Amino acid sequence: METRITATELSRALSDVLNRVRYRGESFLIERNGEPVATLAPAAPPASTTVRDLIDRLGDLTLPGEGFAEELEAIQSSQPMEEASAWRN
Repeated sequence: METRITATELSRALSDVLNRVRYRGESFLIERNGEPVATLAPAAPPASTTVRDLIDRLGDLTLPGEGFAEELEAIQSSQPMEEASAWRN
């Protein structure tokens, strides 16, 4: 349900009106000189991603080429060993 409110009333009670919109989900029709000028309503919830969307997007990815696993192993084995830290006891 939409509540009609004048622009003057809105300016005097903006914080309260915004709280009602945010926490109660109320909507307001703002009027000036008896004419509707705007609607104040809760923002739309963020767009959600379905599992189907995720699967479709993952299906577009290309797999690493031949030798990728071997390259990762070579990189890992070339890294220096980490020294023991006093913080890990």
